[in-house]
Order: sequence, then structure tokens, then C-alpha cells
Amino acid sequence: MQTLAPTWDDLRILLALHRNNSFLAAGRVLGVSTSTVARRIEALEAALGRPLVHRGSAGTSVEPGALELVFLAEQLEHGLEAARRDEGNATSSLAGTVRISVGEGFVRPLTLLLSELRRKHPELHFEVISESRMSDLSRREADIGIRKTRSSSPVLVEKSVGRLRFALFASQSYVERRLRGGQLRAGDFERHDFVGYDGPMRKLPQEQWLVAQGATRFPFRSNSDFALQTATERGQGICLLAEALGRELEGLVRLDVDVPLPSVPVFLVFHRELRQVPRIRVVASALEAALRHALS
Repeated sequence: MQTLAPTWDDLRILLALHRNNSFLAAGRVLGVSTSTVARRIEALEAALGRPLVHRGSAGTSVEPGALELVFLAEQLEHGLEAARRDEGNATSSLAGTVRISVGEGFVRPLTLLLSELRRKHPELHFEVISESRMSDLSRREADIGIRKTRSSSPVLVEKSVGRLRFALFASQSYVERRLRGGQLRAGDFERHDFVGYDGPMRKLPQEQWLVAQGATRFPFRSNSDFALQTATERGQGICLLAEALGRELEGLVRLDVDVPLPSVPVFLVFHRELRQVPRIRVVASALEAALRHALS
């Protein structure tokens, strides 16, 4: 008996089930009934001659042996999304969508830049994705990325655009209570409160720098840059922020410190195949110029 190859319609249902862990939730995401999801999965299992989904009291999960189909579905999804972005208006070589992946700290200045760029080129559309994880640019999850680490992928173009420098900031109220004169000496870190990252982001170089200086008291942690900024503005502790960002936040005081402050490299990244796409070239050039100026 010949095994039928799964179609995109089959794979998208399996992918939705993998992401949502229930037939009901997968159906809601796809806009179909629960019975339709179940029926399509059963038909796919019958066609392939093996179980793909484990059904249990705690919900549903994709069998380990079916994860290669989930990976295939993700690749097809990214490819279709990339093709959608590549569909431009034939009347303009710049028309189309550019999807940009950045960390939260870059969102505001990037949005300001892209808004100015759209005034010059209104046919451009943008999708800005703020995320702590790195989108896989080699698989076209995004068109352009701003990164603080290098990639090993040979299909990506990476341009070093400078270094992001950090400085220590605290609210005026914290300085008045705990840091008269706004000076933080090397041996004083252990007796001060700090605002820092949580979860896997504790491994970031700037967070490790704080710990290396003796910081141990972190009454406020988050994986959100906006949360850290707000907590610092509210006097929850000292925070290591990008120098340019800290200067823009009202009510924060930059602290003097007698140890060298950290910095991290910044890279502009895009897929090698996109180098000659006009809209990608225009946006990447504008981003590169702005980043080199801001990080110089």
C-alpha cells in the first residue's frame, strides 16, 4: 500500500495541535471545529500508518516520532510567510513587507526610524517582532535582525555596527535615600538593591557583570526591559541600562562608578539571498547608518 504524502492542510493542523496541546484550542486557532481537527488527524495517522498524537487526560501532545513533521510544517509556514512578504506591488520595486526581529530595548528607536522611513517610502510595510529569543533568519522567520551575538549560519550576512555601552542608573529618590552624590564604589555593590533580568536572561553579559561586581540583592527581576525600566524609575533599585536609553528616561540619574562598564557588540543580520531585494537593501542601509551613528 502506497503511503500518501501529507499536504500543507494536514501539516498545519498537526502544527496547531503541537502548539496548543488540545483539539479544541487548535480548532479555535485555525477557525475550524474540534471534530474537524480530530478527523483530519485521524485521517493523517491512517494515511501514514502510525500514531502521531498522544491523547491523555492531561491533554494532547505530538508523539516524538512525529516531531519531524512538525519541523517540516514550521519550515513550510516560514516559507509561505516569506513568500507573502515578497509579494510586492508591481508598480514599485520597494513595495512589500519587511519583518524585523529585535530585542525589546531596540523597539522604540527602531519604530521611530521606520516611521520616518515610511514617510519617504509609504509603499513599505513593516512587521516589528520584539522577542527575547532569536528568530531564525536562515529560515526566514524574519527578514532582518538586530543581534548582540553572532550566528554560525553560512547563509546569513552579519554586519558589525558598533558596541552597545551600558551604564548604571537609579531614580532620583533612590539616590537621595541610598547614594548621596550619585557615586557607587567597587566595594559597595553588595549592599545595594538592583533591578535585573530573570530566567535564562540572567546569563546575559550585562547581568553577569553585575554579579561579578558583587551584586546579590535583586528585589525586582523580570524578562521584560520595559518592566525593568519602570521598576528603576519607581526606585526599586539600580539598573544596568543601555547608556543611550538611560539618558532618555526621565527621572533617572546616571551613577558614577570606579570600575570599567560593560559593552556588547551589535550586529545587523539578514539572509544572504535578500541582499539584492530593493526593499531589504533600503531598510538594511537605513538601519545600518542609524545604528553606526547611535553606537559610535
